[in-house]
Parts: sequence; structure tokens; C-alpha cells
Amino acid sequence: MMEKRPQFETKRLLLRPFKLSDAPRVKELAGDKAIADTTLNIPHPYEDGMAEEWISTHQPKFEAGELVNYAIILKSTQELIGAIGLTINKRFSRAELGYWIGKEYWNKGYCTEAAKVMLEYGFNKLCLHKIVATHITRNSASGNVMKKLGMRGEGFFKEHVIKWKKFEDVVSYGILKKGWKTNTE
Repeated sequence: MMEKRPQFETKRLLLRPFKLSDAPRVKELAGDKAIADTTLNIPHPYEDGMAEEWISTHQPKFEAGELVNYAIILKSTQELIGAIGLTINKRFSRAELGYWIGKEYWNKGYCTEAAKVMLEYGFNKLCLHKIVATHITRNSASGNVMKKLGMRGEGFFKEHVIKWKKFEDVVSYGILKKGWKTNTE
């Protein structure tokens, strides 16, 4: 029997599991070169079938306790505007937070709003000890989201990854469950 993934609501957003019918919208949003440019794992061009393939991995990885991925839906219009999730490392009781938001929805606080829900879920329901996140240094908006969540800078990695044949610097952030509790009270 398939384990059901929970849904979450905030004031403006619905976070729900992706459906295969979301694939065209994922391709449209993630296919924007500006999205791929500042993320490590989104390819460009975003080819036909990639979204379906990606979405089809979510349920098995959720059932294995490795991943929780959500579509970020704008409640007012029911539009899919991005993705957010936790890649879980059960052995070390931690997860990595990852997200992207469609370009036309940038700088509206949607990512921070969704990420707060993911931290709460990760710490309270999944009983994680720590949640980390990283960003390419030139993507300062992503770093701002991490700071708004109460995450603290933990490391700077010079020319740590390659994006489009160019070495990029990466910054790492983290927050412990006990730090998050203090931050939310």
C-alpha cells in the first residue's frame, strides 16, 4: 500500500505532492534558463520527459524515507509556481532543503513561506536533528531565504561545483532543531 504524503497550507500557498499532470508546468517553469542558471540540479535545456521522470521518483523515494518533494501552489490562482523538498539522510538524522520558484514569482516571499513549513515538517514530523541548504554565491536571493529561516552560515566552498563549464563558489547554511525551536517561539 502506498504511504500517503501529507499536504500543507499556508496563508497564500498549498504544498502538495506533484502529479504527472504537473509535468508541462514544471517543464515551462524549470525550463527557464534563469532557473537553471542559479540551481545545481536543473538542466538546460529542460527536455521533454524530464519532468515526468523526475515526478515519478517522488513517491518511491518518499516511501524509502529519502525524499519529500512538494509542488508549491498559489492558492489564489491554483497555479503551480515552484518546488520545495527535503532530501533526507536518515543515518545522520538530517536533510538538505532544496527549492526553486518560477521567475515571475520571485521576490514575493513565497519560497520563505513554503520553506518554513518544510522546516516544521522536518523537525516535528520527521524528527530530524539538522536541516542544511546550499546556494551558489551569485544567487544571493536563495541565501536570503536561508537567513530568514534562521539558518546560519556554516561554510564557504571556493570553486566547489561546476555549472555550465564554470567553477562556482557555494555557501552552506544549517539549522539545528533546538535552534529552530528558539527561532519560532
